[in-house]
Amino acid sequence: MRMNVSENAQMALNTLRENKMRSFLTVLGVVIGITALLSVVSILVGVYGDVNAYLSDYGTDTLFIFRFDAGIHTGRLSPDERARRPLVLEDAEAIQQLCPAVRAVSASVFPRFQEDGPPRGVVTARYLGKEVSGIDYHGSLPADEEVFNTRPREGRFFSDAENAHRADVAVIGPDVAKTLYPDNKSIGKPILVDTVTYEVIGVLEPRKGQLVKDQSADKNILVPYRTYRKHNPEDDEVMIGAAAVHGHMSEAEDQIRGVLRRRRNVPYNKPDNFGISSAQQIADQFRQITASVALLISVISSIGLLVGGVGVMNIMLMSVTQRTREIGVRRAIGARKRDVIWQFLTEAIVLTGSGGVIGVLLGGAISLLINLAVPSLPSSIPLWSIILAVTVSMSVGLLFGMYPAIKAARLDPVEALRYE
Repeated sequence: MRMNVSENAQMALNTLRENKMRSFLTVLGVVIGITALLSVVSILVGVYGDVNAYLSDYGTDTLFIFRFDAGIHTGRLSPDERARRPLVLEDAEAIQQLCPAVRAVSASVFPRFQEDGPPRGVVTARYLGKEVSGIDYHGSLPADEEVFNTRPREGRFFSDAENAHRADVAVIGPDVAKTLYPDNKSIGKPILVDTVTYEVIGVLEPRKGQLVKDQSADKNILVPYRTYRKHNPEDDEVMIGAAAVHGHMSEAEDQIRGVLRRRRNVPYNKPDNFGISSAQQIADQFRQITASVALLISVISSIGLLVGGVGVMNIMLMSVTQRTREIGVRRAIGARKRDVIWQFLTEAIVLTGSGGVIGVLLGGAISLLINLAVPSLPSSIPLWSIILAVTVSMSVGLLFGMYPAIKAARLDPVEALRYE
């Protein structure tokens, strides 16, 4: 008799129920492999989404221009890169005047970048005995509000007049405001940054993204560009932000590159001595890094799947020996070789598929625990990874169950009936 898939699956499930501990130990390697894979994937996908949201919050049409590539660096700077001179405010002004595809330009000034250490001592902000250390303190142009989507939650951003007259005013990040002014009354209050006192005129909206903002994005103090240079004349590291006209990103980048190459006297046959990046490009770099990590973890997790596959093959070979007489009876009443093959293959697939489902449930539980225990570390499991995990686990059963199934189908019916 020919047995259909549902009957084979029912028999496989009965076998699992009759031998629960043996079945669980058989697929333990599959469970561990799938759990580890999903746990890592959930973290990587969550972190990538968080970083992407953080970068996109600065503006999808914004270009970051610096003397190095403003992306993710995985190695040391070359001697040529270290020798590059910083950008200057006049570069930003030239971009604004000569690039029609650019609608707004800002410039930020901060201490000179040093590859082998922090640019200077830790910046501290104080108010009435309270203090915050590790501040991102720099000067910016008023256009920073438009270029980098810098939104005041309270108060306002500084004006062109305040920048031109070097007014001692500051816009602070929400973390600084929360620590120094717990009563939510910071506007108009003084704030001491190192040895300089500023008047707080605005508090910024929190940046999107939970993981990255713990570094400095919400822990910053912005002052007018010329005010910063008045108090810190030795700091000359400039980063330029340019907001392109919507739909003209590539055109804006080409125009900026042409202007800066002329201003920095770059020969036509030499590469740029500056870097231009966008939020999307930095996000793509981060995705490539996370993809490499995911590939490495997949290779490691495959060891668990291999161990689980060997366990399945071993238990299936034992099952063939134990059920030799049953196989002989099936063959004697008309079952064909392929019926026997599919019977054992279905049992192997159900066995490893069950392990995959358990691994998915454990991976989901771990992802949920991570979100509860470490809210700043986002974690989520995409649907495609669940489908892939179950498919891979069932494929392990198909692959490693093939030999036992073929061995069962090749048994001689007469000899199998006589088997004790």
